[in-house]
Amino acid sequence: MKNVSRRGFVERLGIGLGASILLPSFTAYPQRGALPYATKKLQVAVCGLGRYANLVREGLAASQYCQLAGIVTGSPAKASQWKAEYHIPEKNIYSYQTFDTILANKSIDLVYITLPNGLHKEYTLRAAKAGKHVIVEKPMALTEQDCQEMIAACQRAGVQLAVGYRLHYEPHHIELKRLGQEKVFGQVRLIEASLGYRLADIDPKDWHLNKALAGGGPLMNLGVYCVQSSRYVLGEEPVAVTAQFGPVTLPHLFTEVEESITWQLYFSSGAVCTSTATSTCNIDRFFASADSGSFELSPGLSYGPFRGKSSQGAFNFPVINQQAAQLDGIATTC
Repeated sequence: MKNVSRRGFVERLGIGLGASILLPSFTAYPQRGALPYATKKLQVAVCGLGRYANLVREGLAASQYCQLAGIVTGSPAKASQWKAEYHIPEKNIYSYQTFDTILANKSIDLVYITLPNGLHKEYTLRAAKAGKHVIVEKPMALTEQDCQEMIAACQRAGVQLAVGYRLHYEPHHIELKRLGQEKVFGQVRLIEASLGYRLADIDPKDWHLNKALAGGGPLMNLGVYCVQSSRYVLGEEPVAVTAQFGPVTLPHLFTEVEESITWQLYFSSGAVCTSTATSTCNIDRFFASADSGSFELSPGLSYGPFRGKSSQGAFNFPVINQQAAQLDGIATTC
């Protein structure tokens, strides 16, 4: 195992350890049977039509306060497909070259950036300059300096900036926060949170394997969820970290970014969180042990459906559209 310094670990994670300061403190989720929202919805343009954009589009379709109004893509084929399937006006369709002209389009309120990590900063700055509010997917950017520049640009432009962290709006995770921060079972002492997928069959040209676009391997892609979950449950920031790279078992794929990484976060309360983010196997769990009880989810950090329990019994929360809950949470707190 290769040791990683605290500085190196945090730099790889970017501002992930502090990004939630930008997220609204929304702690509810849309109730089933609620009356439909009758006022004008936020008009959202999705920037980058990769895999995750399809989940955002489904979230927009289910959202009470937002709706899909435009797209930004480098693929003419995707532009035609989305235009036809989702009835997007031609004037709301942009390429990356024409994106800046969105400034003149009053029918777009917000740009949701779902591009590769390395492009988050550029398109946040361009969207802010165009006077559009921004939701940028996690991780916010590749370095803390980039994140600070994004925040400053949005402040200068007078637009809102949020990071798309869906689990802050998901009922199982809201319950984890309650159990931890309200110390229902006393002080949380130990957290184990790990997320990984077996990626042996991934396309060698996938952007997640490109350091310039991804910023790192599973730490940047999956490890953010592990770090956020511990901070969210404890309501604390870590004061120290140690980390170790795992061995490379797929050398034909992982030439630029790590294949797996394990780390330990230490908090001033005495709590310790141990996590692994990996591309070598499937794992998806969260477990916390406190003075007089414990609570857990498995699956715990992915898209669910989540299953969990505490020392008081099994959880019984609804399965929701996580992207819709996030969109509505941000829309109602901006």
